[in-house]
Amino acid sequence: MTTTTTTTTAGGPRVATASGAAIPAIGYGTGGMRSTTVESILAALRSGYRHIDTARKYGTEESVGEALRQSALARDEVFVTTKVSHEDLAPVDFERSTTESLTALGIDQADLLMVHWPLPTMDLAATIGALAQMKRRGFTRHIGVANFNLTLLEEAIRLSPEPLTALQAEFHPLLDQSRMIAACRRHGLAFISYCPLARGRILEEPSLLHIAAAHGKSVPQIALRWLIDHEGVCAIPSSSSVERVAANIDIFDFALTADERARIDGVAKPDGRLVNPKGRAPDWAA
Repeated sequence: MTTTTTTTTAGGPRVATASGAAIPAIGYGTGGMRSTTVESILAALRSGYRHIDTARKYGTEESVGEALRQSALARDEVFVTTKVSHEDLAPVDFERSTTESLTALGIDQADLLMVHWPLPTMDLAATIGALAQMKRRGFTRHIGVANFNLTLLEEAIRLSPEPLTALQAEFHPLLDQSRMIAACRRHGLAFISYCPLARGRILEEPSLLHIAAAHGKSVPQIALRWLIDHEGVCAIPSSSSVERVAANIDIFDFALTADERARIDGVAKPDGRLVNPKGRAPDWAA
């Protein structure tokens, strides 16, 4: 079994490693934002982001590809994730979707390719087999799954002829994901948090406001620091504001105390989940 670790620099944890992948702890998410542009992605890269998350479903792959070209960064300097949508999980469609993504991105190989959402009707063995084939054929360096519950994750790991590197799922202070994080650690997977700022719903949380004031930081910065302080966890905040994009990665010059982390742990709510699309979302308790 592989292990998941977080490499720490003098400024704090920056890279989660799993199955040979080195995933920058803070990435720039391009999902759910119609305002995502080449300029906003370039702003992220100029602010120091070296992990960009996209998906075929987002419609942002072309913008990501153009930003990568304009940035003049070497290809191996940026960790690029993309995903195959739920409409394309059959093996006959999986490769087409993957090659379309690579063409849109203007790259020969993704760093991480993921199944975007599971479907109740999918043939999981066939889908995971197709995902593994994309790695074996060189279309991606690493593979993973997004939005799987624990039962599906365990089965995908069992079925995959190639090691899974990461699970991507909703995670923020309002949503307790300790069960899934424990499973990822047990199997040596990184956990990539989307919606890490709970779509702004954490901004008025008293505990977070108090801790932010104590450190001279913003609530989003406190939340992001709390997230990546979890061993093996990365976060992919999204913003079209150049100032907020820069602020979201400026979280390595302070540390939360154990008491502060415990207080943030206590913010989780029973109804904290925000993303639960009908017809796609699995039974999260399974």
